[in-house]
Amino acid sequence: MNEQKNTRQIPLIKPFLPEGVKKKLWEVLESGYLTEGEVTREFEAAVRQYVGCGHALAVTSCTTGLEMALRCLGVGAGDEVIVPDYTYPATADVAAIVGARIVIVDVSRDTMLIDYDELESAVSPRTRAVIPVSGFGNPLDWDRLSEIRERHGIHMIEDAACSLGAEYRGVKVGNQGDISVFSLHPRKFVTTGEGGLVTTQNREWAEWMLSYKHFGMGVQDSRLTARFERIGSNYKMSNLLAAVGLVQMERIEELLERRLCLTQRYIDRLEGHERIAIPRTTLHGKHSRQSFCIHIDNRDAVMNEMRERGVEAQIGTYALHMHPAFAPSSQCRIVGELKGSRYAFDHCLALPLYHEMMEEDQEYVVRMLLEILERKG
Repeated sequence: MNEQKNTRQIPLIKPFLPEGVKKKLWEVLESGYLTEGEVTREFEAAVRQYVGCGHALAVTSCTTGLEMALRCLGVGAGDEVIVPDYTYPATADVAAIVGARIVIVDVSRDTMLIDYDELESAVSPRTRAVIPVSGFGNPLDWDRLSEIRERHGIHMIEDAACSLGAEYRGVKVGNQGDISVFSLHPRKFVTTGEGGLVTTQNREWAEWMLSYKHFGMGVQDSRLTARFERIGSNYKMSNLLAAVGLVQMERIEELLERRLCLTQRYIDRLEGHERIAIPRTTLHGKHSRQSFCIHIDNRDAVMNEMRERGVEAQIGTYALHMHPAFAPSSQCRIVGELKGSRYAFDHCLALPLYHEMMEEDQEYVVRMLLEILERKG
């Protein structure tokens, strides 16, 4: 067994930075204009064209983008915002940051996406918004969410952190929510290091958010004529970060196709195994495969042994109710038993997935996983 350890080192993620990134970065450095400017505008235009949305804004992170979306819609003190329990804490943090109360509901065990029945049962007279998460690149059921939105008159802000390139009924994620927010963290297959993207079809909201992320500044021709129309903040994305994303956006179809190819290879080798369950893709949805996750028993023991063998497997994400920050309080309400979320947290394992992953490395990951499961079975 010791001979098998550390024979390879396979990371969980590895950002793909094509040669053009260096060239574009150098152009920005040579220009001397490093803050948000024309290159950021080009990046936003590329995203807008790809997603097919009316408006796209580049911001400092998915977290600040979600916060900005809530503020744009007037969500604040006295309001409630419903979020799924199985998600990164940022999804819920932003509700508290704007002064609203967090309402946590369960996820479906088979998709790890928000449980739509539990969501609707949590709606109260104080509910102003829902932040459903298209986790790991699995699109949400917008037929169901749209019904809930219309029936209760509440806003849907999609946490699409992992879902650039995903689709529901042939429509790309970034169009169905009132506002959608993507992440550009290095774990994402289009990355700027840090950063986020906000998309919407609503011009008024887009203009409000554009102003907010520029300190509340209105449309201006020069510094002399600038008017600050609201209290705002600095959520701008620099030309440097935008340059990294812009070059990747030029190759996004290639990046997405590669991920789908890699994940299909995993599926072909693991589907039907008695000790492995592969989460279900939403009906009528196209998964962008930001991450490839499986459900297994003895997840922690298996993960630790895979790491000993040089395979950087990882948990999926977090179950919020397990953390002190989200204990029931005047700031946080928990609905239901959260059994689906707890199952996902205990059983979800993310396998290595990155653009330049070689077939032999992927075969090694599969072999190590199956050997460990067989022995621990």
